[in-house]
Amino acid sequence: MHPFWNWIVQFFPKWIAPNLLTLTGFLHLVLNFAILSYYDTNFYASDRDTPDVTPIPDWVWIMCAFNIFAASTLDGIDGKQARRTGTSSPLGELFDHGLDSWASSLYPISMYSIFGRGEFSVPPFRVYLIVIGVMLGFITCHWEKYNTKILFLPWGYDFSCIAMAGVFIITYIGGYEMWKGYAPIIGLTYAQVFEIVMHAGVFIFTFPVTFWNIYRSYRDKTGKLHGAWEANRPLVSSCLFFGLMLLWSQISSCGILEQQPRMFYLVSGVVFSNIGCKLIISQMSDTRCELINTLIFPLIGIVALVSLCSLGQIEVYLLAAYSVFAVCAHLHFGMCVVQEMCDHFNISAFTIRRKTS
Repeated sequence: MHPFWNWIVQFFPKWIAPNLLTLTGFLHLVLNFAILSYYDTNFYASDRDTPDVTPIPDWVWIMCAFNIFAASTLDGIDGKQARRTGTSSPLGELFDHGLDSWASSLYPISMYSIFGRGEFSVPPFRVYLIVIGVMLGFITCHWEKYNTKILFLPWGYDFSCIAMAGVFIITYIGGYEMWKGYAPIIGLTYAQVFEIVMHAGVFIFTFPVTFWNIYRSYRDKTGKLHGAWEANRPLVSSCLFFGLMLLWSQISSCGILEQQPRMFYLVSGVVFSNIGCKLIISQMSDTRCELINTLIFPLIGIVALVSLCSLGQIEVYLLAAYSVFAVCAHLHFGMCVVQEMCDHFNISAFTIRRKTS
């Protein structure tokens, strides 16, 4: 996508701050999540066998396609805009990749509305495994940089964004009903094909490259050469968090993931983003990353309570409370860090200050 990004960035005035492009791209994905949450709260709108369900309007599909393409484009040109305007800074790196860590969960969640629940789809638990896979693909890239000092961005990101936008356009043209069936020749549903492609992108095209790059940094002695424990320290919070969420989904007395999949996905993306942001800060400052993210401790208490008591619908309120807490804590963390970095570097986050002599 670089040739396209190099071309289109020329049309942006140089007074537009790169971080403003980054934030605008992310808000396109938030808009997708908000609109689909309204029309398809629990992913039943595309299930033709569910009674009394209003289908998602056709205009939503084309809007989602545009927003994904716009988000990908703005995310691709923000660094180029920074170099054009001479405003590259550690804040831009944190802002870009920090929002990417949150966006990594929003892409597969929006795609689930195309297939929905039902006979020809996959259940919320397996979709959650896709969401986890995408987020693990993101964190391993930054785990790689933590050890090698170099961030290798996989090409799969560019391809997946264009592919997802294309699927939304096809859905707008042919309707969501076209995905309710089996793909020719292979005998799998379209939802299962999507599931396999998403997992393949992580386990075939991301993880092996990451492991190879880390091995090569030790072999050639070009990385930080951490010991085994220190090298894997950045993965502890993510693995612990996903393990707790998976455990909650399995021991829940009310089927929390089946009942509230969107909220379950949302809080997972928020807490993961907080983990990712703190790892990015550790990379940039060359400091030791934290072992266990603080947002995980309330979850430990919730999962312990669920395992000991049959709470029923009370779990929904616990999930809602944890979601509100996580969103507020993460936003507060982000705003404080951005403000501190702006004060330290004497820059503005969303405007370009004129240089003075």
